[in-house]
Amino acid sequence: MPAAAPKLHLQDLTRRFTIKGRSVEALAGVSLTIAAGEFLAIVGPSGCGKTTLLRIVAGLETATGGTVEVAREPGSTRPVNAMVFQQESVFPWMSVRDNAAFGLKARRIPRRERHAMVQPILEIAGLKGFEDALPYQLSGGMKQRVALARAFANDPEILLMDEPFAALDEQTKLILQAELLRIWETSGKTVLYVTHSIDEAIALADRILVMSARPGRVKELIDVASVFPRPRDVAAVKSSPHYGEMFGRIWGQLRDEVLAAAKEQERAA
Repeated sequence: MPAAAPKLHLQDLTRRFTIKGRSVEALAGVSLTIAAGEFLAIVGPSGCGKTTLLRIVAGLETATGGTVEVAREPGSTRPVNAMVFQQESVFPWMSVRDNAAFGLKARRIPRRERHAMVQPILEIAGLKGFEDALPYQLSGGMKQRVALARAFANDPEILLMDEPFAALDEQTKLILQAELLRIWETSGKTVLYVTHSIDEAIALADRILVMSARPGRVKELIDVASVFPRPRDVAAVKSSPHYGEMFGRIWGQLRDEVLAAAKEQERAA
């Protein structure tokens, strides 16, 4: 099969903050190309700029230097991106159906039409029968299913995810990882997925971007898809003998960066 066309290109991306008169460099010269339909996971030590990178791509922050280029689909009227956050981001006064359809409502799609559009996504996300439920009636895992459904229903060209399952228990996390893969494989969307979990990155991604300690740089890009091809089963990946080898390789890249980040935090304390 021919290689997919580039969807997102980052060139020499930098980001600096000023904190109490002191300049802090969060990102330093990040250059990266993500293919259309690729699932890229981003791992790195705390404070390395993973979320900052995602927010710049989302347009929620402005880079100090460098460029972000998105190859838009010709004639597309779809949103460029949608973001799924770690914390619960559902509206407590809206039903599951209306939460999932919120982006469509913002695009002024009529009520009957947007409800018809979100119903298949709700069913794929395992929310059939809960369409009229309010968030207080849902578990944490189900609320994250609603957030996923809302992101996919709005049909963005790029999906940005910032540790969406970090607050969930391991059993729920495994189920939602499998659900995410199932929805993503039917949608073909380009995904950037920030996580602290090495095993989550291996289970989900085509490639893994390993970032250095602050200022965040590209330390290594690891090809997962050549070892674990699609379609992929999360449980099968984690029981494979190749899983341990890949985990060790990634942790070998991260260990020194995590220690360096911890020392930097001690100096700043």
